[in-house]
Amino acid sequence: MQRSRLARKGIAALALLGFSATFSAAQGRVDARQLSCGEARALVQHNGAVVFTTGRFTYDRYVAGERFCPVGHVADDAWISTRDTQSCRIGYRCILDPWDDDNEFLRIPR
Repeated sequence: MQRSRLARKGIAALALLGFSATFSAAQGRVDARQLSCGEARALVQHNGAVVFTTGRFTYDRYVAGERFCPVGHVADDAWISTRDTQSCRIGYRCILDPWDDDNEFLRIPR
């Protein structure tokens, strides 16, 4: 009797843990199309780096400055569509440094 009650509690705890993990994963990214230009820009400036959903199946990481980019990357102006405008400069995207020869093996040939 004691064992079955412990087993039920264990199963309930695992179910709750699974639900909370699923819920946190489902929270996802901020949808830039639902924000005004000023709100999106402020979010990037405040956090330093934000991953925005930009379309139904697209997303990207936007940063407040080059210091939020990984080594070998530089900041490049970023413009996205927001709720109130089609072209909002919210900050930067990190791209491979085009002048850094050490990144040669990372480049995709065109």
